[in-house]
Amino acid sequence: MAAAPEPSEPKERKAFKLLGFLDVENTPCARDSILYGSLGSVVAGFGHFLFTSRIKRSCDVGVGGFILVTLGCWFHCRYNYAKQRIRERIAREEIKKKILYEGTHLDPERKPQQQQQQLNNLEHRKVDVNEVN
Repeated sequence: MAAAPEPSEPKERKAFKLLGFLDVENTPCARDSILYGSLGSVVAGFGHFLFTSRIKRSCDVGVGGFILVTLGCWFHCRYNYAKQRIRERIAREEIKKKILYEGTHLDPERKPQQQQQQLNNLEHRKVDVNEVN
């Protein structure tokens, strides 16, 4: 008898690939783009059919609507995804710098405090010099 898989173990699922090459589950923005594109095709095709009552032309408009909406959503989403990744990379580098420089003389947060202390020390020295004269 074959052993039954444990309920706690995740089942390996075969990824859904659209047209054989686009992995919809693992590609960012693919799922939303396809869904919005299909909605755009229905709206464009049905809207064109209501105005013209030409079936073949309405199907052509629906396919065109699918392509335009899918590509528009894809590029918009990928652009925002790339901007987000750049911001995350910059934040990650800044956190690394903060951890690296914290507590050293190169700490940017520490410099204003040190400068303020130096100014206070200079003011005390001026007062001391004035008191002596």
